[in-house]
Amino acid sequence: MKSFYGHKICTAIIMKNKFLYLSLGTAAISLLLLQSCAVKSKNVIAVKNFDSDKYLGKWYEIARFDYAFEKNMDNTTAEYDLNTDGSIKVINKGFNYKKNKWSTAQGKAKFIGLKTEAKLKVSFFGPFYGGYNVVSIDEDYQNALIYGSSTKYIWLLSRNQKMDRKTKEAFLEKAKRDGYDTGKLIWVKHDKN
Repeated sequence: MKSFYGHKICTAIIMKNKFLYLSLGTAAISLLLLQSCAVKSKNVIAVKNFDSDKYLGKWYEIARFDYAFEKNMDNTTAEYDLNTDGSIKVINKGFNYKKNKWSTAQGKAKFIGLKTEAKLKVSFFGPFYGGYNVVSIDEDYQNALIYGSSTKYIWLLSRNQKMDRKTKEAFLEKAKRDGYDTGKLIWVKHDKN
């Protein structure tokens, strides 16, 4: 009889802990989802009068911070295309020079508000979204400055493998004013096809 009651007590403790872990996990995920779409820098304003059709197509990554998901990657590009549901298909590609192989990730971006404001959320991992905010873009949609959900995420993108000096300097000055440590930028090499 003792072992029967001992087993019931152990089962009750395990079930209680499972419920606790599940509750904590759900709370943590909810908190991450709530925070993932908001830009945390105070003076950040996404581009207004944004034309998503002009933004579609291939972009070369000129510079970024060193993120785990792009570690050791050069020749990085992002391609954007319209999905039938109105969201934007995102295909990121890069060459991992340590592993000597190409890597591709496909995701989805959605506008947070109006499609005329370049404030989006992007996901590569199911229900988890991160901020994607176009904060500066030239008139011809050839160069863009992107901020993520916080000052830990920044990208300089161009339609060409190199960005002209004047545009690059303007983007760097803006990023500094907005609280980014531009000295930490990694300048991407483009030498593969």
